[in-house]
Amino acid sequence: MKDLTPLLNQYKHNLEKALNHLEYSYNKVIQLSTDPKDLDEETLETWESFAARLARVVELFTSKYIQAYVKQNDPGFEGSLRDHVNQAEKLNLVESADQWMSARGLRNITAHEYKEESLKVFFESLLDFAPTALKLRQSLQ
Repeated sequence: MKDLTPLLNQYKHNLEKALNHLEYSYNKVIQLSTDPKDLDEETLETWESFAARLARVVELFTSKYIQAYVKQNDPGFEGSLRDHVNQAEKLNLVESADQWMSARGLRNITAHEYKEESLKVFFESLLDFAPTALKLRQSLQ
């Protein structure tokens, strides 16, 4: 059985750095309007930075950390990303696998162009999920 502790520690370090950047951006956007009609270029750039930072945390956590964590706890485990996230829920690493899989969907939206009315809902969804992502610090300790 391979010890994945060094890899988990590296992923944890990377996540902690990404979470620090996310928290900085989150503290900026919680004071901003989510309505695209109210956004100038600078404010839109702040929102886009926040979205990218949240997407990075989601990607690092689901694609790297969870998979290594599950393998460490169950070396024979095989499955899709969804299977790994479900297993992370069973191992009490995450409260809701569905919530994290939905966050991956939000991450995918950042790569597409959106309509103004959709952008408001997108920003609100990011704001709703950010506290869950920021709570990762407690799970990683």
